[in-house]
Amino acid sequence: MPAAYARVQVPAAAQVLAILRYLGQQAGPVSASAVARDLSLPRSTTYHLLAALVSDGFAVHLPEERRYALGATAHELGTGYARQAPLQRIARFPLRGLVARTRFTAHLAVLQGTDVIYVIEERAPRQQPLVTDAGIRLPAHRTASGRVLLAGMTGAQLRALYPDPGAVRSSRSSGAGLPGLLEEIRGRGYAWEENEVTEGFSSIAVPVPDRSGHTVAGLTLTAPNHAPAAGIEAAPAHRIEAMADRVLPDLLRCAAELSRRLGARPRPAPNVSDMPDNHPGPAAP
Repeated sequence: MPAAYARVQVPAAAQVLAILRYLGQQAGPVSASAVARDLSLPRSTTYHLLAALVSDGFAVHLPEERRYALGATAHELGTGYARQAPLQRIARFPLRGLVARTRFTAHLAVLQGTDVIYVIEERAPRQQPLVTDAGIRLPAHRTASGRVLLAGMTGAQLRALYPDPGAVRSSRSSGAGLPGLLEEIRGRGYAWEENEVTEGFSSIAVPVPDRSGHTVAGLTLTAPNHAPAAGIEAAPAHRIEAMADRVLPDLLRCAAELSRRLGARPRPAPNVSDMPDNHPGPAAP
C-alpha cells in the first residue's frame, strides 16, 4: 500500500480524496487506467471508486472518450469553500497577531491585472490611517505587496500584463526597470518600498504561496520611517535594512501560517540568517 494511504486510518477515504485531487490537477479528462497508474491503485479499486464518485456527482464519466473529469458536486464544494472561508477570514487572526508582535500595520493584498487590491488592513495602535485600506487598488509595481506578487510570475506571465516590462519604472522618479527589480526580489526573498505609497512610511512584503507553490497574496508590514520606539532608527540609506532585520522573522512566520491555512504542507519558516545578504541600498529619490 502506498505510504500516502498507510498514514490514515481509513485507506478507502484517502484513495477517494487522492482521485479527486488528481482529477482537479489535470488539464482535461483522464482515463481510469491513467488514474490507477499515477496513483498506484489497483485497477478494480479505481473503477469502483470512480463509479461511486460519478454516482454522487463528484466525477463525470464521458463514455465516448472513456475518460473521467470532475463533476458538478466537486464544483459546488469549491464555491462553498469560497463562501465560507475567503482569504479575509483565513488571514484575519494571524494578521492581528503579527500587528501585536511588531506594532506595525499589516496588509494582505492580491493581484488583479496590473493592480493590487488590499483585502485586509490591520492597523497598529496609534498609527495614522494609510491609503492602503481594504478594497483600495494601487499599481502593483509601485507597492511592496504588488512587487512580491509580480516576482512570483514567469517571464511570459509578466509580459502578458506588461507588453514592455523593461519600460515600467519601479519608483515615482525613475528607479530600476521592472524585470531587474523583480530579479532582485527573488534573490532577496522580500520586496520593499519607501515613500512610494504614503510619504513618511516604508513597507516590506513577503509572498504567501498556496499548496501548489503559487504566490496568491502579498503580506506586508508598514512602518513610519522614524520609529525609534519600535527598534528602527537608522540613517535613510540603511532604513530598509534596519526594518527588515526587525520585522522579517515575524513576517515570514505569519506568511508560513497563512500558507498552511491555504493547504500548503507545513514547513519551517525560512531562517532570516540563511537568506541572501543583499539588503537594498539607498532608495531612489
